[in-house]
Amino acid sequence: MRRCIQLAKNGLGTTYPNPLVGSVVVYKDKIIGEGWHKQSGKSHAEVNAINSVKNQKLLTKATIYVNLEPCSHFGKTPPCANLIIEKGIKNVVIGSKDPNPKVSGKGVKLLKENSCNVIQGVLEKECNDLNKRFFTFFGKKRPYIILKWAETLDGFISPKFKTKKKPVWITNKNSRQLVHQWRSQEQAILVGTNTVIKDNPCLTTRDWIGCSPIRVVIDKKLKIPFDATIFDCNIKTIVVTEIKKENKLNLTYQIIDFSKNITHQICDLLCEHKVQSLIVEGGTKTLQTFINHNLWDEARIFRGNTLFYEGTKAPTIKGQEISETKIEQDFLKILLND
Repeated sequence: MRRCIQLAKNGLGTTYPNPLVGSVVVYKDKIIGEGWHKQSGKSHAEVNAINSVKNQKLLTKATIYVNLEPCSHFGKTPPCANLIIEKGIKNVVIGSKDPNPKVSGKGVKLLKENSCNVIQGVLEKECNDLNKRFFTFFGKKRPYIILKWAETLDGFISPKFKTKKKPVWITNKNSRQLVHQWRSQEQAILVGTNTVIKDNPCLTTRDWIGCSPIRVVIDKKLKIPFDATIFDCNIKTIVVTEIKKENKLNLTYQIIDFSKNITHQICDLLCEHKVQSLIVEGGTKTLQTFINHNLWDEARIFRGNTLFYEGTKAPTIKGQEISETKIEQDFLKILLND
């Protein structure tokens, strides 16, 4: 099962809206086949694992391991539970039950009805954590939310004065490259109006190979000039506003009620777009709003080796610290919401 988890991680950032799944086929305590789900619409992990077995005759005597319950419905690909049955595999070991109502329990039920010996809950905690985005989406009806910011040694995220419309870097190049790796792994990224006006960010994945996340921008009064980079229409972009405006290619305007809880409304509209994970990378006001509404799962906080003396103070947050890593002169602290 640990190997299943290891394989599944290869699909992080490329399988949305599908979960991360790895699978191995074992015969006489040896792995004879393995695979993972690589991209939505392509073969699932069980299919790849089964197809990789050179001697297909061994399948009837083998055990298949998979970190998530095999699907039992027709989507873009045929059901994996059916394939397992067709191949005569009688022993199936599963890590997590699928939270998707289309699958949940139905895959196991189908396997058992066809005389398969099914063992469930193996390394269940680790398997659930692997698919924390998928489980949060179906369990809490919102994306998995990662807060991210960089602050100086004296606790500022931006200086008081700027001369150009671009970011003032607090962290080193290696830390910034890591942020681009994160962007390639998550489905959407969110900032507020002031961040776009002051920094004119691209919010794309450039220093790492991978997909760019959906850009989500809060712009209540549509103050952001239309020559801003986020409006280049190269990446799907959602503008959260109170003003009605016609959508364009790759640019969608979503109206919410700013007199009510905006974070919950943003999560609701992102669920409509089937967004399972979100990086909140805005300024202090945007970040603190999510913190104050207790609407976050993880915080990734860089502390750079520099001083601003005055400027915009970093957000205030409390959580369970799970790690602190040094990246050259920077420190990266990761918190989980208690």
